[in-house]
Amino acid sequence: MTHAVHRATAACAEEPIHLSGAIQPHGFLISCALPDWTIRHVSANVEALTGASTDEMLGRTLREFFTDDLIGPIAETIGFSEPGGPSQRAVVGNIGPLAQLCDVCVHAAEGLVHLEIEVQPRDAAAERSPSAVAQAMIARLADDDAGDDFNQQVAEQVRLLTGYDRVLVYRFRHDDAGEVIAESRDSGMPSYLGLRYPATDIPPQARALYLRNRVRVIPDASYVPVPLVPGRHPDGRPLDLSQHALRSVSPVHMQYLRNMGVAASASISIVSGGRLWGLIACHHRSPRRLSPGVRAAADLFGLFVSMRVAAREQQRALAAEDAARSARDTLALRLDAAADPRLAAIGELDLLQRTIDCDGVAIAFDGRWHTAGRAPAAGLMPALLAWAGRCAAPAPAATRMAADWSPDGRAYDGLAGVLAMPLDARAEDWLFFFRCEELEEIRWAGAPAEPMQPDAGGERLGPRASFAAWHETVRGRSVAWRDADFRAAERLSLLLRESDRRGASRSEVSELRAFRARTEVRDQRQRLLQMSELLEGLAHVRPDDAARLADRIGSLEAELQSLIASRAPH
Repeated sequence: MTHAVHRATAACAEEPIHLSGAIQPHGFLISCALPDWTIRHVSANVEALTGASTDEMLGRTLREFFTDDLIGPIAETIGFSEPGGPSQRAVVGNIGPLAQLCDVCVHAAEGLVHLEIEVQPRDAAAERSPSAVAQAMIARLADDDAGDDFNQQVAEQVRLLTGYDRVLVYRFRHDDAGEVIAESRDSGMPSYLGLRYPATDIPPQARALYLRNRVRVIPDASYVPVPLVPGRHPDGRPLDLSQHALRSVSPVHMQYLRNMGVAASASISIVSGGRLWGLIACHHRSPRRLSPGVRAAADLFGLFVSMRVAAREQQRALAAEDAARSARDTLALRLDAAADPRLAAIGELDLLQRTIDCDGVAIAFDGRWHTAGRAPAAGLMPALLAWAGRCAAPAPAATRMAADWSPDGRAYDGLAGVLAMPLDARAEDWLFFFRCEELEEIRWAGAPAEPMQPDAGGERLGPRASFAAWHETVRGRSVAWRDADFRAAERLSLLLRESDRRGASRSEVSELRAFRARTEVRDQRQRLLQMSELLEGLAHVRPDDAARLADRIGSLEAELQSLIASRAPH
């Protein structure tokens, strides 16, 4: 990639897309200051709605243009909303000299009340309520197992709701690349199922906005943006449009859609654990609007999907933590009973392997190599020790790349990932965990090394024009080590240090034991809070699932109380 492309890519990643200063033309924006509803900003097209020009509206009160039966619900909605929170659908009513029937959504930010207004489509009156539509969609999924079929059903339900030509369930990977894991489409649309997209397709600032705006719609990818008047605050700052559903999107994204042959799009965010897990992405070959009612139903359905995904991930994480904790508890009992815990640990390699998600384990102790499961031969011990020494950290070090530790960069014995943990303060003896390489046959949507194309001057980027499948075989790297793996390694390190009494005073051993106890209590409390938060949001999940989670929370509460009591000073 040339220097010009690097420069243009960096500029694209830093584009302040939340400060576009414009909205899409299918709606209108009015921003007011309370308590007198003084109009501070309007979209340049507002005269088509109110019959008054921008100059005639700015500085006047909203009450001159909106009736009390509209302002009342708007004020009530603002009263129940948090500043900076998402936009809420407030009221449907007639606005302007033509008495156009409009949907009004509202949110408060930067000391202003922002009204986003859309004229209702003619057939909107026949729509069912958003909650009823979402409940019906949820009911069709309530009995499905969480898995590939669930994702497929999600895509089909959203396509049925929105009428788009193609709906994809798109999941973000650990490296922020995205992968299409389910698809429902018209036969005339190309399939993207199984394709992977580089992280640069959705840069960090865009992912951050997807977390804040759960539903985003572009009715026409060829629209001309409507500027705001004025586009800045009195102090010169641009208006922050992060929470505006009508916000005009980046020109690069617009070109990206057109290059895909997409004339209209929508997205519904899937959020798990406070992070953007994925998107439900919708594409249409011709311009297509979604009414606020349909968007509200899509938002409710997206929340349900997010909760199901979060529940699935939480249950898997808890099951893995339970298994690892059980192995640690058994290991602690055996090491406590041993005359030499360090030597005893060598005889417990199978148990050590169960404390962290891995394929094999090895201990380098007094120059000797002891292994269990899938582990490199003893001849690779010097290379692994050299790599661990270069990391030079008392905390666990990890890599998923065989090239980082392998003498010739290849994956020996099919192993790539390594997590290393020092067993003593001098870092002479080490505990290693290994993961097999993940041989991947990747089908990229276009060449991943060329996600963007610079203009003639090399200063600005336009998206690539080809999304044809581009095949790549990846070797020599494993599944990434996650935060949970490092937490497990930290807890195991505390246990081993506590068990190794050689050269340690009674007070040092007692201090280590107390620290491990505090860590266990903290971890249990965090798990309990996560489970409780999850249960609070599972209003649409099957009763038996909710009951199992409630039982699990009850047992965790009892376990936490017991743990606290057992560690209390006597």
